[in-house]
Amino acid sequence: MANIEKKTPILPTGKTAIQVIERMMNLLDALADSDEACSLKFLSEKSSLHPSTAHRILNDMVACRLVDRSDGGNYRLGLRLLELGTLVKARLSVREAAQLPMRALHKLTNQTVNLSVRQGDEIVYIDRTYSERSGMQVVRAIGGRAPLHLTSVGKLFLAQDDANKVRAYATRTGLAGHTRNSITQINQLEQELNEVRKNSTANDNEELELGVSCMAAGIYDDSGQMVAGLSLSAPTDRLQRDWVKPLMDTAIQISRGIGFKASNEYKS
Repeated sequence: MANIEKKTPILPTGKTAIQVIERMMNLLDALADSDEACSLKFLSEKSSLHPSTAHRILNDMVACRLVDRSDGGNYRLGLRLLELGTLVKARLSVREAAQLPMRALHKLTNQTVNLSVRQGDEIVYIDRTYSERSGMQVVRAIGGRAPLHLTSVGKLFLAQDDANKVRAYATRTGLAGHTRNSITQINQLEQELNEVRKNSTANDNEELELGVSCMAAGIYDDSGQMVAGLSLSAPTDRLQRDWVKPLMDTAIQISRGIGFKASNEYKS
């Protein structure tokens, strides 16, 4: 018996390959825009593709599990996209996404830029950008901790909590102060958090350390959850209020780097 040679499908090359990818992406976008399974006719019209072309590409996408086809012949996004999205999310690192934007913000302000996360009733500094040659700066040690209510990033995290959780925090910690400017009363803290929610930024006005002030903006993941905070720390007489906008812009840039889609509320 003669050997039967398996033929490898001839894949499109060059301009044709790019065209196929563009058409595939148009179909994926059309599917993503719809909450329900879509007919071939709908997808053809939405993607401006001839029905036979759309059908051929969709068949290939079904074979790769990028698209699912129901018994009725309608199409929807496939589970393979969910699997790939989960992998991407798992590999995204807020610290990696923050490094270049943090350096740019430091270059603009010439002050220390900190990246912090919440652990229980404290924030933990996980990265920083500063220059030893740029004069006096406030440098927080990586791995260092501070109470939520005494720090700008900590206030951002507390502002995500409801009133009961904030009061429970106050009870657990006693709202211990570090300086004469520290917030140590629950009613004062609640007023401060209302301002934080209104402005989407927070400040530390020499509450953790005399002579040192900070401003912070939140970093959000693809679900809109605040996962970290970005802060500028400086001697009080050097901190400029017009740094708020570049700080917020940088925080949004980092957020987008880990999948956040900014609504009008967050767009700069």
